[in-house]
Amino acid sequence: MTINCNGKLISLDQPKVMGILNVTPDSFFDGGKYKDESSILQQVEKMLFQGATFIDVGAYSSRPGALEVDEAKELKRITPIVNLILKNFPEAVLSIDTFRSNVAKACIERGAAIINDISAGVQDKNMLSTIAELKVPYIMMHMRGTPQNMQQKTGYEDILKEILFFFSERLGAAKALGITDMIIDPGFGFAKNLKQNYELLNHMEVLNVIEHPLLAGISRKSMIYKTLNTTAEHALNGTTALHMVCLQKGAKILRVHDVKEAVECIKLFEQLNAQG
Repeated sequence: MTINCNGKLISLDQPKVMGILNVTPDSFFDGGKYKDESSILQQVEKMLFQGATFIDVGAYSSRPGALEVDEAKELKRITPIVNLILKNFPEAVLSIDTFRSNVAKACIERGAAIINDISAGVQDKNMLSTIAELKVPYIMMHMRGTPQNMQQKTGYEDILKEILFFFSERLGAAKALGITDMIIDPGFGFAKNLKQNYELLNHMEVLNVIEHPLLAGISRKSMIYKTLNTTAEHALNGTTALHMVCLQKGAKILRVHDVKEAVECIKLFEQLNAQG
């Protein structure tokens, strides 16, 4: 199970960590932390040193109810960051968190390696054809609606069945265009309430039937801190606990704010598995 990232084959047979770098002012946990070159480079260096295989850069906050950011502003935010990171860390494997094909193309042309699309190509009809043209790995996430209205779209008859159907359709459309390296993200917190998030996590192994690597993005999300009656700032312990569940359910990539703890979780998971 490998993906081709700028000519480098990365195996997902053992789980990997994707470190989050939000360069938005309003992300739910780290909004506004990384707004100058020094803080950005320090954080990237820290995540790479701690064992992140991928760095996921986003310039559009997708938290529930986030303000809309137009394409020009997203491009203006993100392209200098891609240039900065790859100038200083040329071996870094950058994932770009965007649902816009023009942003995806601009970043890949600057040396980024992966596109991480919260809308699985639904929000931009040109995204799938752009990915096919660029020949890069593509992460597609399940979501209904947009970040602005998704929390009004949580009515499911059978959430697992409907997510499977969604991915079947989106993967089929992507494969028809020749896209091969695809990763699926069930989209914890996106058009899902707290109870649905836990139902999804409890049965996440069902998604392995799709036979594409599974990414889990639960780091410091409200499904954790609301359950613990705390805040995102104090949700690291809860995040780590649920990361182990994600790994046991088949996750191959953990998308996280805290790389060191996720890497340790994977080491313990692998030691557990090694004992048969």
